[in-house]
Amino acid sequence: MNAINELSFEAAYAELEDLIAKLESGALPLAESVAVFERGRLLAERCQTLLDEAELRVNQLTDDGRVQPL
Repeated sequence: MNAINELSFEAAYAELEDLIAKLESGALPLAESVAVFERGRLLAERCQTLLDEAELRVNQLTDDGRVQPL
């Protein structure tokens, strides 16, 4: 498994989808389900952080396309 803080949004989201499918299958033992859930929460946080950063960058764009520093 890759370090979560090094994953791109797309990679983190794809792994999160995979983990959700595993949890929804109900086939994992309890201990493994908890570990998968914990990693999923971290992946969800990573995705949210990356989305927040992207939103901030978009909000900083001026009408002429330049990035305005905060």
